[in-house]
Amino acid sequence: MTDPVFDRQWAHLRVTRDGAVATVALDRPEARNALNTLMMQELTEVARALRLRSDVLAVILTGGERAFSAGADLGGVQARTSAPSLMETREQIALGPDMCRAWEEIEAVTIVAVEGYCIGGGCALAVACDFRIMGQGAYMRLPEVPLGINMSWRSIPRITALAGPSRAKRFVMFGEPADADTCLAWGMADEVTPAGEALRAAGDWARKVAALPPLPVRMTKEAVNATANVNHYATSFMDRDQYLLTARSKDFKEGTTAFFEKRPGVFEGN
Repeated sequence: MTDPVFDRQWAHLRVTRDGAVATVALDRPEARNALNTLMMQELTEVARALRLRSDVLAVILTGGERAFSAGADLGGVQARTSAPSLMETREQIALGPDMCRAWEEIEAVTIVAVEGYCIGGGCALAVACDFRIMGQGAYMRLPEVPLGINMSWRSIPRITALAGPSRAKRFVMFGEPADADTCLAWGMADEVTPAGEALRAAGDWARKVAALPPLPVRMTKEAVNATANVNHYATSFMDRDQYLLTARSKDFKEGTTAFFEKRPGVFEGN
C-alpha cells in the first residue's frame, strides 16, 4: 500500500522515515532553501498529513549543510505585495502563518536541526517546533524590521516565550545574527553541536522521544503548549494586517532596494 507522505515525490522536500521517526528535509539548494510558495504549500501539507499519525512519534525538520533556510523568497514577497487588491494579498500572505501553525499542531514531537543560517521565515518555522539543535557556526536572524516591514507569521509570541521580552525585542528589532551559543543561552536552541553534527544529534533526540510511552508524551506537549501559547493568537492576530500596511510603505521599498544594492537604507517613516 502506498503511503501518501513517504512514498510521494515532493518538489522541494525529501521526506523519509526510520521506524517511528520521520525526517523532512528542505530541498531547494539552488535557492538556499528559500521558502517560495510551492515549498510552503508542501511544508503545510506534509505537516497536516503527519499531525495525527500514531505511527510517527518524532519528526525531524532539517535543511542543508550550509543553510537551513534563507527565509521567504523575496521575489515571491514582491509578487504577493503587487496583487491587484488588498483582499487578494491578504489571502496570499496567510500561507506563512498557516505553515507555522501546521507544524506547531503536529502531535508528535518536532525537532529542528540547523546548520548554517536560519533567516526570516525559516526562523519563524523553526520556533514553531518543539526543539532546536544547532551546529557551531549556525545562526538565526530576522531581517524584516531593518528592511522596513514587521515580523509576522505570528512568530513574535513564540520568540518571546522562548527568549523573554527584552531579548525578543533585541532579536526582532535589530535584525542582527544570533549565533548558536547565543540562541542556547537565550532559550531559542536546546543543544549546540560541533558543526555538521546537528542532524545526528536531532536523531538522538528523536530516538529518545520514540522510546518513551507515546500517550503521555503527546499529552505533555499539548499541555505545555496550551499553557505557553494561551495568548498567542490574541497578541498576534493583527500581524498579517500590519504586514499589509508596512509592505506598502515607502520605507519597505527603500529597504528592499537598499538590500539588493548592498547599501544602508534611508528611512523616513513613510
